[in-house]
Amino acid sequence: MYIIIVGAGDIGSPLIDIATRSGNEVVVIERDTQKADEIASDYDCMVLNADATTKETLEDAGADRADAIISTTDQDATNVMVCLLAKELEIPAITSVVHNAEHMNLFRQIGVNTIENPQQLIAGHLYRAVARPAIVDYMRIGEEAEVFEITVTEDAPIAGKTLNEAGEEGLLPDDVLIVAIGRETEDKPLTPRGNTHIKLNDLLTVYSANGADPELTDLFGHHEDREI
Repeated sequence: MYIIIVGAGDIGSPLIDIATRSGNEVVVIERDTQKADEIASDYDCMVLNADATTKETLEDAGADRADAIISTTDQDATNVMVCLLAKELEIPAITSVVHNAEHMNLFRQIGVNTIENPQQLIAGHLYRAVARPAIVDYMRIGEEAEVFEITVTEDAPIAGKTLNEAGEEGLLPDDVLIVAIGRETEDKPLTPRGNTHIKLNDLLTVYSANGADPELTDLFGHHEDREI
């Protein structure tokens, strides 16, 4: 893809790294001269040391052929202006960081994809790492539902059973689905069926409509999770 990234700060810099390593054509717009020079020397991308809130700058960045633009500055006002200009220039995919939750509706009215308050997201992940140490990774869906990864220990009640058996014995709640199984002996994740056995050390991707509470993680042999 051809991606324009606005801002090379704490959020923009790792995004630039990911986007360039993935083989995308990346253009970075950064007002701070020192940051712009650092990005230009560290990454294989074009860097404009300019103000992204002007139409001319976005045109210089190649807005007419961009597949996406991502605004990552620490100022919502700047991000809004970038998104409005991107809309005017008809960039297909527009995404922005939103720092103040009160501004979220404004971004939605513009019709852009949003990531709310990255600092809050980081704080939530840090809290989760302490409160739910068994969870390898997770993603919240709506207010309560979550998709998370968890390993199966030797103490897991579900270990050695098929999904059908786990359901018949009432171990696996109706609102919980195991959607993928990572296994050391397999090159790619398994798609579980009713007769699929859950084995020790499997890395399960689990959907739970009510989140990953300690009662559920106990099913996979993790008793260390707790409310704090």
